[in-house]
Amino acid sequence: MENKTPFRADKYDENIRRVLPYYDAIYDNIFDLIRTYSGGRAIALLDTGCGSGTLGARAASELELSELVLCDPSEDMLDIAREKLYGTECTFIQKGSEELDFDGRFDVVTAIQCHQYFQPEQRARAVANCFGALKDGGIFICFENTAPFTEKGKDIMLRRVADFGIRSGRTKEEAAAHIARYGTEFFPINITEHIELLKSTGFTCAEVFWHSYMQTGFYAIK
Repeated sequence: MENKTPFRADKYDENIRRVLPYYDAIYDNIFDLIRTYSGGRAIALLDTGCGSGTLGARAASELELSELVLCDPSEDMLDIAREKLYGTECTFIQKGSEELDFDGRFDVVTAIQCHQYFQPEQRARAVANCFGALKDGGIFICFENTAPFTEKGKDIMLRRVADFGIRSGRTKEEAAAHIARYGTEFFPINITEHIELLKSTGFTCAEVFWHSYMQTGFYAIK
C-alpha cells in the first residue's frame, strides 16, 4: 500500500513542518495528555499510521512503556521508522488501522494525521479497530485535518493554510497544490461529526483537546 502523504517517505520529516502549523506543539500536547492519563505508570502503546516513527521515537525516550507497536501501510515509512528507533524494543507491522485486529491489548492507541485519507465506511472501520485494540479504560488519541462548518470558513481556512506554506518556504504553486488536495486526496469531516463517530463507536468519553488551522486533536476513553 502506498504512502498517502504528499511527500516521499525519505523527505517526510524535512517537509512536514512546511505544511503543518505547530507540528512540534501538537506532539507536545499529545505527550502531555498521555502523561496525564498514565500518571507515570508503564503503558502499552500502539501508534497506527506511524509514518516515519516520530511519535514512537519520542514515546521510547519519554514514557514508561511495557510495549510499543508501530503500524503503517507504507513499507518505506516503516523502514525510516526502524532506522529512527534502532536499538529500541519495538514491533513494526505493515498494516493500516482499517486492517488492525488487536483485541484489548493497549492502554494508548494513537492515530496522528492518518484517518483523514479514508472515506466514511473505511474511517468508521479504522476507528472501531482502534477501539477494539484498547483495554477497558484505555485512551484513543487522534489528530486529523477537520472541515470547517461553512463554505466561508473553509475558504478562509484554506487561504490561511496556503499563506502558512508560503511563509514556511513553499512556492505559491506548491501551496496551491497542497490545498487543492482538500476533498480529493484527503477527506475532512467536521468536529461534531468526529465526536459523534467516537461516541457511536462505543467510547464513553470523547473530547477535543487541541485545534489550530485545519488540525484538531481528539481523545476518547473506552
